[in-house]
Amino acid sequence: MSHKRIPKRKAAIAAGSVAALGAAALLLPNANASQTDSSTDAAPRTFKAGDVSDLASQLASQLGDAFAGSYYSADKQQIIVNVVGNDSNVVNAIRKAGAVPNQVRNSTAALQTAAKTLRTRATIPGTAWSVDPKTNEIRVTADSTVTGSEWNTLQSTVKNLGSGVATVKKSAGTFKTFVSGGDAVFAQVNGGGVRCSLGFNVTASDGSPAFLTAGHCGVAAKQWSDSQNGRPIATVDQATFPGNGDFSLVKYDDPNTQAPSEVNVGNGQTVQINQAADAVVGQQVFRMGSTTGLHDGTVTGLDATVNFQSETDPNGVDTVTGLIQTDVCAEAGDSGGSLFTQDGGAVGLTSGGSGDCTTGGETFFQPVTTALQATGATLGAGGAAGSGTGDRSGAVDPSAGEQTASPGGQSSGTADPSGQSSGATDPSGQSQSSGVGDGSGLVSGQ
Repeated sequence: MSHKRIPKRKAAIAAGSVAALGAAALLLPNANASQTDSSTDAAPRTFKAGDVSDLASQLASQLGDAFAGSYYSADKQQIIVNVVGNDSNVVNAIRKAGAVPNQVRNSTAALQTAAKTLRTRATIPGTAWSVDPKTNEIRVTADSTVTGSEWNTLQSTVKNLGSGVATVKKSAGTFKTFVSGGDAVFAQVNGGGVRCSLGFNVTASDGSPAFLTAGHCGVAAKQWSDSQNGRPIATVDQATFPGNGDFSLVKYDDPNTQAPSEVNVGNGQTVQINQAADAVVGQQVFRMGSTTGLHDGTVTGLDATVNFQSETDPNGVDTVTGLIQTDVCAEAGDSGGSLFTQDGGAVGLTSGGSGDCTTGGETFFQPVTTALQATGATLGAGGAAGSGTGDRSGAVDPSAGEQTASPGGQSSGTADPSGQSSGATDPSGQSQSSGVGDGSGLVSGQ
């Protein structure tokens, strides 16, 4: 049995390619760029977004209850640290570290209590909330299905949290998982096809090659292929959905499978994945998916809770906690795809959201750091993370035959090895495809 890269398929740049190429233009010239540290004792230092987590952790330990979160100012390349109270020693400690102190009203404990109240009183299908350190509030969102008494309940719950604790807004779309994905991986469930994206190649705790993808993909099917109706090449080892996360560890059936640690961003160019990275509010991130290709945006919230309508119980809800909220778009088929930074940090796995890549919307991601810790896997071979060597020439036409699929449902539309969607479907809604396209750089045994 030989091992080779999945063959590339030529594909034209479709309607969404302008956005994808724009993201690539932002990403590629700076893939290995570093920011200058111009620290002085008197002025705030400049930082990379990747520096925020370590510095914030240090200050949180040092400042105790006075620490109320942090975020990144991309324009000024500064770390903003929220503090409650007016202790001059706290302010001086933040300035000494090179960050900018920002006095706020709500403590971390107060926001955590508010989030627990929402979980108890307002777990309504089509709702989500996350902590926004920029506003020092809980950001609550309701999709278009939340109406009538449910909308009233949500509004009253937010109001009862008190002034300045939480805000609520309506989203035009519907919260859903994006099954239907970097390179695509396929499964057959109850006679129907399911397509997801491979997120990052990893090494399982027993040393075998594996990859991470969305948990709702892992619970939808046990075995996955690298081509439509192809033979299985990987088997789900662990899957979490719903609950505390949305991630799966899928092991390659062939222990000699090669799984490169990079993301294909189009035009034959890749970004090497070097490490797992925690998301930071305010940082720029990039998402790769087989349906919509490469898109970029900003992290807008952390520790997000999303209440998806249950696919198995019409009156039920699938609640997922601990997610990253962003304004990066995604569509059906992007589930499990990689969220990463321009300097090679593996940040997240696409979970779900509302909207599309035409009108925008909110998209939520499973943190990679949490998935690695839970599964015992490590990124790539010997510490790097994996996603993408296939040829991707741009984003695909979002309207080209794609339909939303539930975690156990049937997905339509196709993806070739370049991540391009052909939109070809048969009368049953099954996609006609000979390859995969999630941008993961999957190298499988043939």
